Amino acid sequence: MAAVRARYGASPLHLILVLASFALAGYAGVRLLEGDTLGVVLWFVGAAVVHDLVLVPLYSAADRALRAVAARPRKGHGRDAAAWREQINYVRVPAAVSLLLLLVWYPLILDRVGHYASYTGLEPGVFMGRWLLVTAALFAVSAVCLVARAARGRRRTHREDGT
Repeated sequence: MAAVRARYGASPLHLILVLASFALAGYAGVRLLEGDTLGVVLWFVGAAVVHDLVLVPLYSAADRALRAVAARPRKGHGRDAAAWREQINYVRVPAAVSLLLLLVWYPLILDRVGHYASYTGLEPGVFMGRWLLVTAALFAVSAVCLVARAARGRRRTHREDGT
């Protein structure tokens, strides 16, 4: 186990998951390329270009704004800037997952697919509410994790102080 970690740089589970994701992406690519090869290639190239030229600057600017807000000193809180920077992830992660879900499922969430109900029997209007519920749940779980971490940190501080 230690030899794999030393040679690979991560745990064997990480290696297995990376290989499985490559296998799944390869399988999906082969299945997609059975039909409209040019359309699939254009979609992949377009997705890469839109990601690199539009989305990266947008979420980088949002992240910098969030860091700037978090880096401001808070009066009466006694927390250092490093602790605030670490807590940004409790906003960043659920926001990223929520936006990824919106990006992947936007035709359903924004009710842009008229024929979907005939295939599944589900009304397309329910997806916006479900996405909002999933987003709220992601932020709620993140808030619970933040509160648990803060409580654990307070207990550790009290034990170290001897109070």
